[in-house]
Amino acid sequence: MNKEEFIKALEELNINITKKQLNDLDTYYKMIIEYNSHTNLTRITDEKEVYLKHFYDSLTLVKAVNLDNQKLLDIGTGAGFPGLVLKIVFPNLKVTLIDSLNKRITFLNLVIKKLDLNNVEAIHARAEEYVLNNKEKYDIVTSRAVANLNILSELCIPYVKVGGYFISMKAEVKNELTDSKKAVETLGSVLKETIIFKLPFDAGSRTLIKIKKVNKTISKYPRKFSEIKKKPL
Repeated sequence: MNKEEFIKALEELNINITKKQLNDLDTYYKMIIEYNSHTNLTRITDEKEVYLKHFYDSLTLVKAVNLDNQKLLDIGTGAGFPGLVLKIVFPNLKVTLIDSLNKRITFLNLVIKKLDLNNVEAIHARAEEYVLNNKEKYDIVTSRAVANLNILSELCIPYVKVGGYFISMKAEVKNELTDSKKAVETLGSVLKETIIFKLPFDAGSRTLIKIKKVNKTISKYPRKFSEIKKKPL
């Protein structure tokens, strides 16, 4: 996906990207390549592939939720997908990026500083620990292909405000929706919608799992990660 194709594809998502935002994404891409030369951020480094499978893919979150003036948390953000891409294109978003590897957070802070972005923070933390002081704080929580949905739900849903959404971004879900039904309900939420679509240029299928928080999460959740992994809800 070259830049012209990227712009056209975004128009089909009703996103009209500005020249500054395109320049910021270009700078971001160049920083990924430079940093990736000594620290592993992503195996995808070809420019067209990054624009399609990282930048465009991140922005497909708009298929599931309105991003205007929302408070968003991206769990296991890696090199900033989707959270930092969303922040660049939707500057009114208030974004928190968390990742368990500090080398990724170091990179993200370099990008945030270089692009002079406001209302975005990159935090070195584990999801099950950062939540202790941040329960039910976010309008939207998202995570991109980090773990199975029954595990991911316990890590993510406690952060969501009642009335807000947890949106899991995945390739395929197979049996995950069935396996995670109990977890979603136990954590005070309901499955609202499953949005399945194909990326342009036959680049694969994607699934957005939209889960709405309807009640506060019981205080004992999330458990320690060892417990979550050993015995998912």
